[in-house]
Amino acid sequence: MDSAEYERRIAARFATFDQDGNGYISREDFSTAAAALLAEFEVPARSEQGQALYVGAEAFWQGMAGIADRDGDQRITRDEFVGGAVKRLRDNPAGFAEIARPFLHAALSLADGDGDGVAQGAEVERALRALGVEREIASLAAQALGPVTEDQVVSAFASYFTVPE
Repeated sequence: MDSAEYERRIAARFATFDQDGNGYISREDFSTAAAALLAEFEVPARSEQGQALYVGAEAFWQGMAGIADRDGDQRITRDEFVGGAVKRLRDNPAGFAEIARPFLHAALSLADGDGDGVAQGAEVERALRALGVEREIASLAAQALGPVTEDQVVSAFASYFTVPE
């Protein structure tokens, strides 16, 4: 697969981050994602889990802005995402995973109904749907993943954004 095709496929993933559909990724998109997860799992924002999710969302935003916001306007355009983030993500998927880890850790904590460190398929599907993933795709992803641990979630997340297929 050539570089242009790779960038086209990664650009399609831009919409995953652009929660409000306004054409750019901002801090508010990460807060919106956190709020949607908290609402789905009926967890108060002021709870320990809620605060951990918002802290994770802010850390994730800061990491993304650091690698992609080339003009420093606190917004990541589609071109910045493709031009800045994709090149860095492709070169260092593990680094991207670590940027996402605090948010994913907190999200997994919400989806882990029994607190054993493993989220079951139904909870994973709920989390994905809360983040705007279409029902059918969320269901297929949850079935494919099965019960997941934090390391598996982080790895799958990094692969989704860095592997073109």
